[in-house]
Amino acid sequence: MVRVMRIFDMPDNSKSAIVQGIGRVKIQKFIKEKTYFTADVSKVSEKAVKKSVEIDTKITNLTEIFNQLIDLAPYLSEEQATTLSSIADPGKIADRAVSFLNINIGDKQNILEIIDVSTRIDSTIKLISKEIQRIELGQKIQSDVQDEISKSQREYYLREQLKAIQKELGDEDVGLEFQELAEKIKKAKMPKKVDKIANKELNRMKKIPSHSPEYTVSRTYLDWLIDLPWNDESNDNNDISNAQNILDEDHYGLVKVKDRILEHLAVRNLKKIRSKKNDILKSPILCFGGPPGTGKTSIGKSIAKAMGRKFVRISLGGVRDEAEIRGHRRTYIGALPGRIIASLKKAKTKNPIFMLDEIDKLGMDFRGDPSSALLEVLDPEQNFSFNDHYLEVDFDLSNIMFITTANQIDRIPGPLLDRMEVLDFTGYIIEEKVEISKKHLIPKQIKEHGLKKSEIKFSENGIKLLIDSYTREAGVRNLERQIANVCRKVAKDISAGSIKKSTISPLKVSEYLGPIIFHSEIAERCKKPGIAIGLAWTAFGGDILFIEASKMPGKGALKLTGKLGDVMKESAEAAFSYIRTNYKKLSLDKNFYKDIDLHIHVPAGAIPKDGPSAGITMITAMLSVLKNKKIKNNLGMTGEISLRGNVLPIGGLKEKATAAHRAGIKHIIAPFQNKKDLEEIPDRVLKDLKITFVKDVEEVIKLSL
Repeated sequence: MVRVMRIFDMPDNSKSAIVQGIGRVKIQKFIKEKTYFTADVSKVSEKAVKKSVEIDTKITNLTEIFNQLIDLAPYLSEEQATTLSSIADPGKIADRAVSFLNINIGDKQNILEIIDVSTRIDSTIKLISKEIQRIELGQKIQSDVQDEISKSQREYYLREQLKAIQKELGDEDVGLEFQELAEKIKKAKMPKKVDKIANKELNRMKKIPSHSPEYTVSRTYLDWLIDLPWNDESNDNNDISNAQNILDEDHYGLVKVKDRILEHLAVRNLKKIRSKKNDILKSPILCFGGPPGTGKTSIGKSIAKAMGRKFVRISLGGVRDEAEIRGHRRTYIGALPGRIIASLKKAKTKNPIFMLDEIDKLGMDFRGDPSSALLEVLDPEQNFSFNDHYLEVDFDLSNIMFITTANQIDRIPGPLLDRMEVLDFTGYIIEEKVEISKKHLIPKQIKEHGLKKSEIKFSENGIKLLIDSYTREAGVRNLERQIANVCRKVAKDISAGSIKKSTISPLKVSEYLGPIIFHSEIAERCKKPGIAIGLAWTAFGGDILFIEASKMPGKGALKLTGKLGDVMKESAEAAFSYIRTNYKKLSLDKNFYKDIDLHIHVPAGAIPKDGPSAGITMITAMLSVLKNKKIKNNLGMTGEISLRGNVLPIGGLKEKATAAHRAGIKHIIAPFQNKKDLEEIPDRVLKDLKITFVKDVEEVIKLSL
């Protein structure tokens, strides 16, 4: 009979309990209740044990033999011996000792049923002795097994020695292996220098015992030399019309990029026809720069398809070790070639389209600078003799057409950027995104979600709502996710039998995707004086930037908040200095600043912001709050300001204009020196957007206030 001390809920929904023994009882009969069993029991009383020499001797023997078991059994500890020594009752000593043993429940039950204490002690001693014998036998078996293993290892070593002796005597199998390697070297048609090195390594390998680590190193090295595509190349598809069709079919827009690829194909055609036999046809090193989701990586695949070449892609994001590019020297354990050579082996052709993705995210640490290693790879004047540290022979990379991609061109090291021709991938406008959705994204997602074209149809207004209100990006990656989200909802409804087909109208978009995520805040936020809209460039494309100015009683201080960088802070200070210097022109009191403080804040305070192009936006916001005049509606601006009031040129006008158009801005102000960038802005943007170019701050003020 026990007392329940505590009950636990177990992970598998069962119960576990801690109980304390109270006394021995005998079950007379079981009584079955509705959900559990009860029993009639009678108490079993132990006979009082009189202290005697016999009992003391038995307890001493039990304690000693239990201590012997502790030395052998890993599941017992000295604490349990201490527990036994603290118990005075001989019967309880036997009970407790048995409870510690790792024996079956039946044996423990047998001890429990023995009422006579002396007999119980004897039985306990027998159980402990039996457990000691079991453990000692297990240890003996384990020792015998270890001896057998040692014997097997010794025999294995002797057999390997015997094999080595047989190979030295000219065993036929070894000769066959070397013969096969020699034939493979011959078939690989390596350059003369490489062929000489390969045969030299093969002769060296013949002298190395096969069980030696050096043998494996040499064999692996020869396998790499044999498997590289020294003379295997794809035949270029020089059909310009076919290439044009493939590029247009796979990608909408990107006119300049497509034209550049077609120009390259045309040049190769002419050079192939008119050049001499040994002239090297150098391929351009192109760099696709632009926001994520604008098709940089995918157009690389289309170029390979159009040219009839294999496509190889390496992601350089986070690469910090030079050996990733050049490989490890063979003296290192586990050395392998770099990614360039490894990718060529995989491609099995020496002239693939080779894409180096995310080149602006290369790192640098104590292991070297990968960007420096890429200088040789991406230089047409040097890459015909690229030397990987593992191979230690020259490999010609001049037949490869290298394409790199980057989100931020300014993060690419100068010497590396100098070797590349940069093609800008700017953000798509709404009309382009609609066409991309219709031609590519929607058909792809319909197929991936097991739907039929007849079961789901996107209306143009529905697509526009997805673009305007559920995504805010330069590319189309998030747009594709939202289209996939809609397709999943439709697939669920069709599977449930609630609908047979669905037309995705604006109403359906809201029903499936919930409340609008992005609201146009321009009209609402620009109702009061002191709020101007700036245009910014980020790694994700162009964006609009609200700049808020406020005045309060003070002593002429200028406070700047919104996680601004040093350059942006200096722009604000230059704007404030211009206002103080030209207070007469601006119709302000001479001491207007002495009794007030100006506070400029750029919302989204957790995001770092920097750059000089917000200069005219800041001065407009300050003058708006100082004169208590609202800035004109739907007006955005960008331009650096000098202390003399000149509006200086900025970068990324195309991206900024596209972002303004996307946000619904109708008029933007830009520096006069950026007028040359007008031709880069898509016609569809210029159709809806008025751009005024200015030379000084006075023109900005006239246009904005």
